[in-house]
Amino acid sequence: MNQSITRFGGRAAWLCLFFVLTHCGPPRRSEWKLLADEFTASWKAAGIAEEGSVSIKDGEITLHPGQPMTGVRFDPWKSADLPRMRYSIEYEAMRLEGNDFFGTMTFPVNEAHVSLVIGGWGGTLVGISSIDDMDANENNTHGNAYFENNRWHKVRVEVREDELRAWINDKLFVNVSTKGHKLGLRPGDIEKCAPFGFASFATQARIRSVVIRRL
Repeated sequence: MNQSITRFGGRAAWLCLFFVLTHCGPPRRSEWKLLADEFTASWKAAGIAEEGSVSIKDGEITLHPGQPMTGVRFDPWKSADLPRMRYSIEYEAMRLEGNDFFGTMTFPVNEAHVSLVIGGWGGTLVGISSIDDMDANENNTHGNAYFENNRWHKVRVEVREDELRAWINDKLFVNVSTKGHKLGLRPGDIEKCAPFGFASFATQARIRSVVIRRL
């Protein structure tokens, strides 16, 4: 009996050690501040033809006017272990000059990418591009808002299994089911902002306080 107890005790000890090694490691990261010092060097100009200059200083991105578009891209989404589903994004955007989109964000939804357009098509359009090959001005995420220049606008996006939601200045603008729908980017320069980035169109824009969180 004593030998049986000893064998059982030894086996139990190994099981406990296995549990500790596999379940009690470092906690999984749940938040990323993408304009903090550790990530600043990971932002690159998108490489759009005739784009304006891009600068990052004091935790803010500035997109200078392009001919007509300027973009910036955060490359190491996968290597930084950022999520592609069940996550939220928060940031603030400001249009300093111009009257078109200024805080448009491209982001992953599982293996696809879409853009949240802010202030497009003459300055007021909000929506997701693209769903079922329809741009923000064509699909049912289409909305309108007035965006005052030289004012910070707070944005929050939630990416869930079958749903996208987006708030601007705490007002819900996008609440759409993605189940059974094709998601993708509008063909063209915006594709250079994938997997994650921001773009402006004939405007000068600033971006700050970019935070990703697991849901």
